[in-house]
Amino acid sequence: MSTYLIAGAAGFIAFKVSDLLLEEGHTVIGIDNLNSAYDPRLKKWRLDQLKKKKNFIFFQQDICDRQALEEIARKYKSFQAVINLAARAGVRYSVEDPWAFLDSNVTGTLNLLEFCRNNDIGKFILASTSSIYGLNPPLPTPEEADSSRPLQPYAASKKAAEVLAHSYYHLYSLDITVFRYFTVYGPAGRPDLALFRFVQWISEGRPVQVTGDGTQSRGFTYLDDIARGTLLGLKPLGYEIINLGGHQTVSVNELISRVEKLTGKRAKIEYIPLHCADMHASWADTSKARTLLGWEPKVTLEEGIPALVDWYQQERSWASQIITA
Repeated sequence: MSTYLIAGAAGFIAFKVSDLLLEEGHTVIGIDNLNSAYDPRLKKWRLDQLKKKKNFIFFQQDICDRQALEEIARKYKSFQAVINLAARAGVRYSVEDPWAFLDSNVTGTLNLLEFCRNNDIGKFILASTSSIYGLNPPLPTPEEADSSRPLQPYAASKKAAEVLAHSYYHLYSLDITVFRYFTVYGPAGRPDLALFRFVQWISEGRPVQVTGDGTQSRGFTYLDDIARGTLLGLKPLGYEIINLGGHQTVSVNELISRVEKLTGKRAKIEYIPLHCADMHASWADTSKARTLLGWEPKVTLEEGIPALVDWYQQERSWASQIITA
C-alpha cells in the first residue's frame, strides 16, 4: 500500500478522495488549516468521518507554511503522490479578498511543488476550475478553449497555479495532472454553492435567493464520480489538463423545482441582480477524461439530488444552522 499527501483534506472533494484511498488500504496524510472561508462545522463533520478510518493522519497546518511542510517531510517518507485539493474557492468571495486567494492558490501550490521536488515525489495532482474559461466559452467546453481571460481573482489564481505547475513539469519532469472541476454537488457540500443552499432554504422555509432570472445553467456531477476521476489521474500522464464533471446540465429554476418535489415544500423565491463575477452557463466537454482515464460519470441527478436531501435530513439538527449567506 502507498502513502499520499492530500492538501485540503477537510474540503468537499478532498474528503471523498481521502475516503476512497483509505478504503483501498492506503495511508493518507491530510493537511488542512480549517479556515473560516465557509462555515467550519462542515469541515469538522467531514474530518470526523475520516478520523474514524484506519491509516488517516491529520495535520492542522497551512500549505502556505513551508516550515510545516518540511516537518511533515521529516516525519514521513516515500509519498506516492501529492494531491493538492486545498484552495480558496468562490468567484464572488475572491472579489472581496483577492489576497487570500493568491496566497492559498498560488503560494500554497508553489510550496507543494517544492515539497515534491525536494522529496523525490514523482506525481502531483492539482485542482483547478471551470471558472478559468471566462466569459461565453464554447459549450460544451473543451480544454483547448481560451483560458487567458479570467473574470475574477479566483480563476486568475488558478490559472497562475496551472502555469506554475507546468514550469515544474518542464524543469524537473514532475508528472502533473491538472483537473478543471466543473460544478460538483453531494452530501456535506460547500454551503456557498446552489444545491446546498436550495436544500437548506427550502427545507427550512427561508427565502431562496436567485441571481438573475434563474435561466442560467450549470453542468452538475456527483461528488463520488469526481473523486473517482481524480484518483484515475494518478497514473503517469506527463503534463495534462483535464476537464472533470459537468455532464448533466440543468437551469437554476429546474434545480429549485427538483428540490421542491423532494422536500414537499414550495420555495419562496427572491430574484436578485446577477453578479458580475458569475458565468451564465458552464458545461464540460469530458471526452479527454474518457480517452485518457476511461472516466464516465455514473450518478445521475435523479439519484444524486435525493442523496443530498437525505443527508441533509439526517444531519438537519446542525446542517440547518450552517451559514449560507
